[in-house]
Amino acid sequence: MKPKKVLIVDDNSLNRKVFEHIIGQLYQYGTASDGREALDKIRTGEFDIVLMDIQMPILDGINTLNIVKNEKIADIPVIAVSAYASENDRDYFISAGFDDFIPKPIKPRNLLETLDKHLQKSKNIQKTEDSTTPELDIKVVNTLLKFNNAENIRLVYEEFIEESINLLSEIKTLVAKGNYSEIGEKIHIIKGNSGTLGAMKIYNFCQNFEKNIKSLNFENTLEDYIYLENIVQSFRLKITSSQLLNP
Repeated sequence: MKPKKVLIVDDNSLNRKVFEHIIGQLYQYGTASDGREALDKIRTGEFDIVLMDIQMPILDGINTLNIVKNEKIADIPVIAVSAYASENDRDYFISAGFDDFIPKPIKPRNLLETLDKHLQKSKNIQKTEDSTTPELDIKVVNTLLKFNNAENIRLVYEEFIEESINLLSEIKTLVAKGNYSEIGEKIHIIKGNSGTLGAMKIYNFCQNFEKNIKSLNFENTLEDYIYLENIVQSFRLKITSSQLLNP
């Protein structure tokens, strides 16, 4: 397996040395002394994660991150690092688009645990179905059946499937146009309805799909649309064959 590689971005050479000493125990690394240099190195595609100092000359950390996302330079985690903030400022950095935040002075254990957490995550949405995740949560169905008969509940599921297929058709058009903000809105509708009806594989996938759209990760949007269409069709077969809804 290819060793993971971390890009350390910091204008202070002593800080870079501290990072190198800690990170070098487990990962390969490269360094950059400002945002402009960091962008050149990120473009090479050889890094799996970035530690981004906030306060830097030439190009600061936040503007560097904005360029990475707006120009879709890479789809890798970017961790904010700052000496002018505390853990209480985490929400600010996350809202700015960073995947996580580490305050200075650096605590080695915190640094390594944060890197490990993000490097263990798949870059893309996990397509391998979790065998423990049911297509249909039977507990949800039984709860709904307490309030109405099987025929009416089946109609509710059929309406959900029909609406999802219509939304997927709209998403296909939006993908072709590159209108990603509206795609997120459609996915959000499917996610909400699938959660209410216990369509768990659809719900779980929509959660990740929506997260990618919100984080401006559009690299695999077409592939994700196709996968979602497949699991919706699979769910349709599940409803058709369900003994609970077709006694």
